[in-house]
Order: sequence, then structure tokens, then C-alpha cells
Amino acid sequence: MQEFDTDVLIAGGGPCGLMLANELGRRGVRSLLVDMKPGTAFNPQANATQARTMEHFRRLGFAHEVRSQGLPPDHPTDIAYFTRYTGWELARLSLPTAAQAVRNVRNMTGAWSAAELPHRVSQKFVEAVLRRHAQRYGTNDIRYGWRLVEFEDTGEGIEAVVCPHPYPPPEGEGGRQRVRAKYLVGADGARSLVRNTLGIAWGGSTGVKRDFMGGQMFAVYLRAPGFHEVFPHARAWMYVAVNAQRRAFAASVDGRTEFAFHAAVHEGEDADRWTEADARRVFAQALGREIPIEVLSFGTWTAGHSLVAQSFHRGRVFIAGDAAHLFTPTGGLGYNTAVEDAVNLGWKLASAVRGPHAPALLDSYEVERRPLAVRNTSYARHFADSVGLFPARAVLEDEGPAGEAARREAAAHLNAHARMEFNIPGVTFGGRYDRSPLIVGDGSTPPVDEPNHYLPTACPGGRPPHAWLEDGRSLFDTFHREWTLLALGPRAPSTTAFEHAARALGLDLRVVRHAAPALRELYEAPLALIRPDQIVAWRGTQARGAERILRKAIGFSW
Repeated sequence: MQEFDTDVLIAGGGPCGLMLANELGRRGVRSLLVDMKPGTAFNPQANATQARTMEHFRRLGFAHEVRSQGLPPDHPTDIAYFTRYTGWELARLSLPTAAQAVRNVRNMTGAWSAAELPHRVSQKFVEAVLRRHAQRYGTNDIRYGWRLVEFEDTGEGIEAVVCPHPYPPPEGEGGRQRVRAKYLVGADGARSLVRNTLGIAWGGSTGVKRDFMGGQMFAVYLRAPGFHEVFPHARAWMYVAVNAQRRAFAASVDGRTEFAFHAAVHEGEDADRWTEADARRVFAQALGREIPIEVLSFGTWTAGHSLVAQSFHRGRVFIAGDAAHLFTPTGGLGYNTAVEDAVNLGWKLASAVRGPHAPALLDSYEVERRPLAVRNTSYARHFADSVGLFPARAVLEDEGPAGEAARREAAAHLNAHARMEFNIPGVTFGGRYDRSPLIVGDGSTPPVDEPNHYLPTACPGGRPPHAWLEDGRSLFDTFHREWTLLALGPRAPSTTAFEHAARALGLDLRVVRHAAPALRELYEAPLALIRPDQIVAWRGTQARGAERILRKAIGFSW
């Protein structure tokens, strides 16, 4: 059997695995990524990239490429609710187009002060960008059409077997390979081989039943060239059908003819046996009439999960993304949480690969990310309850006074719901690592965690407050790619102690100075230490104890 050496073996080539390959590749860490699919996603899957995820894409240099994908720049990104798509409009949340987002972001203040705003783009496009950039690093070996067969954590490293999929392969395409790695990351989805081999159980809830987004769902990827000809309302990005016959939503994939359509399956229906004819029938029920469509793919999936693995880490093996947490996709939180798993784990694995490190450094991945997964699955469950438990009564489609009253009631609820689910700066920016052993607290109390409200704060453990500089740059664009020490205000204290301590510890730290008093006020301190994943590790008024601060930030005891 051919043998292969690498630093990190990644099982799974979705957004999480590909993002991790990018984080490792830019740091010169060798990785082998295997995924049994023939390539990146064909089906649209996730449809919303949150602003924090876009900031990480910006940090890696390709946010503009992601923003150029999916909807045309001038296409609306509204979320709109209808009895049926050709029926009554019930509610709408208007949001900026991609072009408007680029223009507006520099004028956003308060909760939405950010380097990037959200972008409505299907996961299939994001994965293609992530793969293209991951493959540019010579240290990455990206193999689609390969799978992880088995692995063992020896204590000194990982012994694994990978092979082409399907196996055995056609003659001449190679066979099984034995892989020796320092670490293994299972980003291999809900049925994770890695998690199951480790025997890690799920915690949380599943099997929740709702009229919508709770139970079996029927997904159709389709082309409907005549949709906009029969659609009598203003265009949107997401079209939600609320009627007694068929609850559904359709997300525009390309802004023209392609849609990701998902419909609730009623009790007693056997959607696993449905055909293309059923896909056309169910779409017509949501639309309110029949039109010609091309069915590109279809299948079933289950909504109602709020599951988090009871452990994210065993020895030299880690799990991330859907292998570690399963969401009902309200709020679009599953994919975005998965990307941040990779961001968090990437710099820590790179530090561990380079040489001696504190055990707490890698242990902190679970300490930091598992509570965030519990938090985010809880928010997603709350959003799903709000929309899925709302009763879609037949009277909604009545012509008379009873129908008008029912539609007013639905409009009030759905307008409030849309703002609750899709205007979520608190969810997007408010995740924190307050209990992490790597965070040096300063005694301050972080703001209350609320989904629809966010107060920027440099309280250690969270995202740094953002600002646009006088020269037009984002403050985040001035951060170093590894460790940053911000020296803020016209009379910032000496940073020499931090610079000397960083050199002694082998940390790649850069001092970034900004004299503007407003930034000193925003951070409420003249010094702030920013981690490679753009989390505030410490802030203070002077550099006293710099070595102890840096040692704690990389996992050594205080």
C-alpha cells in the first residue's frame, strides 16, 4: 500500500473543510483533504453568507470574488411572503442588493458597522471559490473522489487509510493509500465517519414537528424560465409560500431562472418515492399555477434538528461543521457556524504543527466553539418555531372580509418574523469566547447576547469593534495576518515589552498604530491584542505583564 505523509488530514470538502485548507495553506501547513463527492456541490444547499463570514473571506483576500457570485449585482435580496407566489403578498423585508451593499457598508454605524455586509449566494458558488484558492497553496492536496476508510490515533500521530470512491477504482486510477498525519479533522457531515468512529454522541433535540421547517422537507433544484413572467409582485431573493395546501420557500440561485425550492411534506405523504412529476406538482402548488420547469435534482431532508456533539475533540482528532452540529436552516446559521469552526481551529493547528505548544491551545477549540454551536442551534430553533408554528389557515386565501382579516394578522406576524430571523447583527457579530483559557479578561462585563441587537465592544473574548479609517480603509484591513497589537490614540503607551515577549515566544506579532482618538474611545483602552482569528484576546492601558499575557493567549497557564 502506498504511503503518504502530511500534517493535517481533512475528511470533508464542504465549506468547513475547504476553509480549513485555506487557513492551513496560507500558513504553510501541509494538508490532505479527501471528499467522496466528484467535486464541489452541485445543489445550491446553504443560501446566505453572513457578514462575519464575509469578513473572514475578506481577511483571506477573496470576499469580492464571493460577492460577484450568485445574484446579479442589481438583483433585490428581499425576503417576501405570499399566500402563493401568484397570490397575495403578505409581508416583505427589503434588503440591499449586492451593489448597494458595497456602497452602503462604509456608511453603516452601530450594530452593522462592519468591513462586509451579508451576501445572498448559494453554497455551490462559495465552495468553488474556496476550492480554487485552497488549490493555489502548494502544501494542500485537495482530492475529490476520495474518501477516508479508517483511522487510528496512536498518541503520536494519526494512521489512516484513504481510497478512491467508488472503490475499487477503474484500472489505472490508483488504489488505497496509508496516510500518516499529525492531526485529523472530521468535517465529513452529519453522518460523520470520524464522529461515529470516536463514539461521540449527539446532544440537544431532534424530531421536532412543525407545519413548516419541522419534519420531512422536499428539495428541488429547478429552472423556471417563465417564473418572472407570471409572478405579479416585485422581485425578491427568497419567496415564501404560506397556505394551507403547501408551505414552501424558493431561493433565487442566479437571479434569473434557477431556484432552490423546499416544500413541507405532509404527514402520510411518502416523499421518498416522489418523482419529477411530483416536483412539478408541488412547485405548482406554491406558485398557484402550472408553468414549465426543468428539474435539475430533487430529494428529501429533515428539518427539526438542534443537535450538538457532546465533544468536539479526542486526542489528535477534531470534528467540525455538520459533523459537530446540525441545524434547522432558519437564519442560515449552520454553514456560517461551520466556517467559523475552521477559522478558530486553523491557526491553532498551525501553531501546534510548528512545534511545542500548550495542551490548552488545542483543547480551547472545543471550549470556544461548542458553546457557540449550542447558542446558534438555539437561535435557529427559535426562528424555526416562529415561522413554522404559525398556522397557515385556508381562510388566508378567501376573497371576503374574513380573508382580509386573516391576511392582516399574517402580515403582522410575518413582518415581525422576517426582521427577527434576517436582521440578526447580534447572532452575526455577538459570539463570544468568555470562558476560554486563552482570553485575558479585564473585569468588564460584555453586552447581553441578543439576536437582533449588537453593541460593538472590545471586551476581551469577542469580535473587535470595526471602523472605517479616514483614508478609506477598513480597520480590519490593517490587522496583521497573525497576531496584532493595536496601539490607539495620540498618546499610546510603549509596546516594546510586547514586541520583545513575542520574539522570545516565537509569535508573529505586529504593532499597528492608529492615532485617532475615536479609535481609542471605541476600544476603551489604548492597547488591544487581536488573535489571528480576529478575536480580542486582551486589552489594557499599559504593557506591564506582556509575556504573561501572550503566554496565556497561546494556552500556557497564567
